Amino acid sequence: MSLRIWHQSFTVLQDIPGYSEALARRIKQVVRPDTEVVLHGQIPGTYSDDYPGSDIEYNFLFWLHGLQWIAAAREAQAQGYDAIVLATVPSPMIVQMRSLIDIPAVGYGDGAMNLAGLYGRRAGLMLFDTTRSESWPDTIHQWGLTERFCGVFESGVSFRDVLSGYTSPQKRDEVVGRIVASAERFVREKQVDVIVAGQMPMNLLLAEAGVTQIGGATVMDGIATCFKLAETMVDLQKVSGMKASRRGYYHAQPDPRRIDEALKFYGLQDLGKRIPEEKI
Repeated sequence: MSLRIWHQSFTVLQDIPGYSEALARRIKQVVRPDTEVVLHGQIPGTYSDDYPGSDIEYNFLFWLHGLQWIAAAREAQAQGYDAIVLATVPSPMIVQMRSLIDIPAVGYGDGAMNLAGLYGRRAGLMLFDTTRSESWPDTIHQWGLTERFCGVFESGVSFRDVLSGYTSPQKRDEVVGRIVASAERFVREKQVDVIVAGQMPMNLLLAEAGVTQIGGATVMDGIATCFKLAETMVDLQKVSGMKASRRGYYHAQPDPRRIDEALKFYGLQDLGKRIPEEKI
């Protein structure tokens, strides 16, 4: 069964070509030959520079930019995509998104944390930007994974360092070495079994370097996890009819006509059409 998957990044992909090129390479390596993936980033000009963290460290701006994700999900379904992948560990508005669409929505954060339970008992979240650290216990609780979560720790590198790792193998090895050293300390101190390495640019850098374990702890491969889960969920929906719950406040689906009316009232009816795409 051929599939078509909408990929959504929290970055403006045109601003960081080295990352988007590596992203395309890795996706081609992990998806099935008959799976088509179309890359999408945030709308150009979303942020004041090429680093989303300058905005998303603030709760209001994080959720405001998250509206693009809701628009992307509805646009993906309208265009006939089989699934949408949220290639960022926070997976903004994924709970709300799943209540609005009938195609699978796979987020890196909750997807990796759920799957981590098949590889170990205790999972830690490694980030190059920890400004939102205090929000993670609440987010993990909402995903129902509190007992598995053993905290957030710094990777020892910055977003700029990570991007520089895409410029040459030598630079990549230097940056990866610093990440591994930081992670090894956390694994020892917190007895971590599984590392969810976010944000996605850092995770992808580790995958390109072939880092699958640090200090004996399994490192989740974000791209592989997201896209194999998306393919599996599409397959399950087709063969069994399973899809997101429609019970209760968090999952009940509003009337699509009312959604259209509300978006039009706020001037957001064409937001999804503004999201740029890049086929790979």
